[in-house]
Amino acid sequence: MTHPRLSLALQGADHLPVSGSILVLGPGGATDLSDLPQDRAVIVQGFRPDHDALVAQGWTVVPQIAGTPDGFSAAIIFVPRARGAARAMVAEAAARVVAGGPVWIDGQKTDGIDTMLKDIRARAAVSAPVAKAHGKIFRFDAGPRFDDWRATDLHPAPGFVTTPGVFSAEKVDHGSALLAEALPDRLPPRVADLGAGWGWLAAQVLARPGVEEVHLIEADRAALDCARRNITDPRARFHWEDATRFRPEASVDAVVMNPPFHTGRAAEPALGAAFIAAAAAMLVPSGRLWMVANRHLPYEAVLARHFREVAEIGGDGGFKLLTAARPVAAPRPRH
Repeated sequence: MTHPRLSLALQGADHLPVSGSILVLGPGGATDLSDLPQDRAVIVQGFRPDHDALVAQGWTVVPQIAGTPDGFSAAIIFVPRARGAARAMVAEAAARVVAGGPVWIDGQKTDGIDTMLKDIRARAAVSAPVAKAHGKIFRFDAGPRFDDWRATDLHPAPGFVTTPGVFSAEKVDHGSALLAEALPDRLPPRVADLGAGWGWLAAQVLARPGVEEVHLIEADRAALDCARRNITDPRARFHWEDATRFRPEASVDAVVMNPPFHTGRAAEPALGAAFIAAAAAMLVPSGRLWMVANRHLPYEAVLARHFREVAEIGGDGGFKLLTAARPVAAPRPRH
């Protein structure tokens, strides 16, 4: 199935340039890009599961726009929900595409495409939008009109920086703060932080006595890059990986996590369940998990399938703090 709007846009009055590389920002792993010439497209996707899915389809994919050259003949932007991140994409595309080259903007109404259309129309001439499948696509010509939209550092806590679009970019997430307060004064030597974000929780772990190394596992490359800037402690290990699939070289003594439970706007509690399974798989037999979750999510049954000991240790009206110990070994496959 072709992309419902991109295909219509490219079949109409607009056409891709016949030569030159095409910059594609932000498509998901399931986005149909079959209308694009695969040999000329350079895709920027920093979310590891989507990145890997696109690579598996044969596309050229890079995790971040830094390092890509100027001089693209065209660009296509699939806007994210975060307004600051979307604007930064527009600024980068407008600067990296040759002057006058086409830049297409595609997005859902729920992700703010109407506001983006209004904001760009105030700065540049835009094509007639194509509306379909609860979204719109339109085009403008590249030029130096969006430099003030480039991403700038945010400062969510003293000593920490983030960039627009990463989770909880403007302040420390309340659930993570609750979890940090509930951790014991002393922690075991090897700890993993699943879904480590920009590193605040891992920094609190590193402040505890007993810790010899902390593995920060994060699928969002932009967030992990922030974590690298925020944590210079040599005990930190950084992994740009899908936390649900990551396995350390050696088992860890403890896992801390504030797992996501949304994919885009859709609630997906199975994602948190996959984090729990991954945590159990990477722990030593005597290992322990500490996690925070929205109070309405039924993770206790999932924890009970993967651990011999499960307990709630605190929280508030919106969040619950859970701990689990002694992971259940996964059954060996029959031969």
